[in-house]
Amino acid sequence: MRTTYTVKSSEIQRKWYVIDATGHTLGRLTSEIAKILMGKHKPIYTPHLDTGDYVIVINADKVKITGKKLDQKLYRRHTLHPGGLKETTLNDMLQKKPEYVITHAVKGMLPKKALGREMLKKLRVYNGSEHDHEAQKPEVLEIKY
Repeated sequence: MRTTYTVKSSEIQRKWYVIDATGHTLGRLTSEIAKILMGKHKPIYTPHLDTGDYVIVINADKVKITGKKLDQKLYRRHTLHPGGLKETTLNDMLQKKPEYVITHAVKGMLPKKALGREMLKKLRVYNGSEHDHEAQKPEVLEIKY
């Protein structure tokens, strides 16, 4: 009888990747980022363990949006006061906080428990082309879809 191999947390080796968001479609880009954060690109992927790698996204403000989403997609939040529902369009959010747009999209693709929150901590999103993680020697990752 054969046994199933389960990876130990001490055996997980994490890499750092840099992804340039310039010209990439938002949904397609974020689904690839979510796969890397979860570790689905590795043969040691285990659903109940965090086997993923770190991802640095640069040029978040240059992501491509298709269709009428710039005016029709809404980000909603509530101030916890009566009548405190605030809505912001995707166009306004890209002007104010382009990092939030990518982070919010990736967060929706990760598991909804403590494991997903740990995976999201490995994502770093930057507005420009500069980032603070040169010491980790990140590899440039080309997204192909």
